[in-house]
Amino acid sequence: MIVLKTPAEIELMAEANRLVGQVLRAVKAEVKPGVTTAHLDELAESMCRDAGAVPGFKGYHGYKYSLCCSVNSEVVHGFPRPEPLREGDILSVDFGVVLNGFNGDAAMTIAVGQVSDEAKRLMAATEASLAAGIEMMRPGNRLGDVSAAVQKVVENAGFSVVRQFVGHGIGRALHEDPQVPNFGKAGRGVELKPGLVLAIEPMVNAGAYEVKILADGWTAVTADGKLSAHFEHTVAVTEDGPRILSLP
Repeated sequence: MIVLKTPAEIELMAEANRLVGQVLRAVKAEVKPGVTTAHLDELAESMCRDAGAVPGFKGYHGYKYSLCCSVNSEVVHGFPRPEPLREGDILSVDFGVVLNGFNGDAAMTIAVGQVSDEAKRLMAATEASLAAGIEMMRPGNRLGDVSAAVQKVVENAGFSVVRQFVGHGIGRALHEDPQVPNFGKAGRGVELKPGLVLAIEPMVNAGAYEVKILADGWTAVTADGKLSAHFEHTVAVTEDGPRILSLP
């Protein structure tokens, strides 16, 4: 069941998501060769709790950390680790909070020092595909318009969209209806109406779209071992068009 949010609820969601954006900005500023993702996880949780919020991912279906940290060929749900990041890595960080009874959720991929040209192109295409999907978040459009816009940007850049993981509705629950695939056909799916809030999150692989889950039961990696990038914003449909809630 799709739950439309009232203007007052969207303001509460904006507060939660703004905090997510602020935490991710702080995490990004810390990323450099030699830093550990375990340190980044501690920073994210500390900022979250200092703001009076609760980490949205910690304890969710048994996940043990506040931050998801996925390096290089890891797509999503990677664990924070004590091993240091290395020059040339790319790091995808996904973070969520619960504040005022509502969830916030966003993600970004960050270059660790100087990265390859392919990594730069992959990150740029993934972020551009997110922007294209957000632009479709207007009343009267269809969910397929969002999905198709993301897919077009990704595939035009020569990359592939992950099929196994998708975006989602968000509100009092972290994952609500509808699911938001990053591939599809324009003009199809549910109609977008004011009050609909979605977490749009393209996950994009440099090679094929297939992924596999590691033995830890969480970490998804590209099946061919090639790089993957991930960007996400929580976005509300308003009468005036899309409103990105997870900006810092």
